[in-house]
Amino acid sequence: MAVSFPGGPAPAPGADDPLALLSACHGRIARQCATLMRLAAHVPLHGSDAAAQTAAAAVVRYFDTAAAHHHEDEEEDLFPALIESMAGSDAGCLHALVEGLVAEHRRLADLWSPLRQALSEIAAGRSAALPLVQAGAFADAYTAHIRREEDELLPMAARLIPDDALAEIGQAMKERRGGDAG
Repeated sequence: MAVSFPGGPAPAPGADDPLALLSACHGRIARQCATLMRLAAHVPLHGSDAAAQTAAAAVVRYFDTAAAHHHEDEEEDLFPALIESMAGSDAGCLHALVEGLVAEHRRLADLWSPLRQALSEIAAGRSAALPLVQAGAFADAYTAHIRREEDELLPMAARLIPDDALAEIGQAMKERRGGDAG
């Protein structure tokens, strides 16, 4: 178990608290989007220098793995558990929320694809355009998506999903990451 010292960083949430883990992931996504924006401003001035290569590789690695797992966590585990928790009730607004979030995941993937290609070129030290407008559209879309999940999805999940179902979600998250959900 991680130990937190006064004034030091708190330990990262783990699979035993899947909703906190999803929320913490939102913070990491926001930080990667900020890196992407700094990189989009850096590349026109400095090209694919060593700093750009390192940053581009990190952003690609993050969105290809952790962010992809995050969407899988939601679509394969959290959303179904949330819908199941509403069985027998009028879940129209819940279905609309889930369908909207899934559509946002698809839009984010579409926005990511051309950025990933440019970032991969930069990470390899090759010249590539990384349009600030494209990076901004991706970062803005993620910011809005995160806000919706933090304001609507996670509070609703905390209220409605029973503890045993949350434990199953946490275990699935851990397995998806090869035994490490932290």
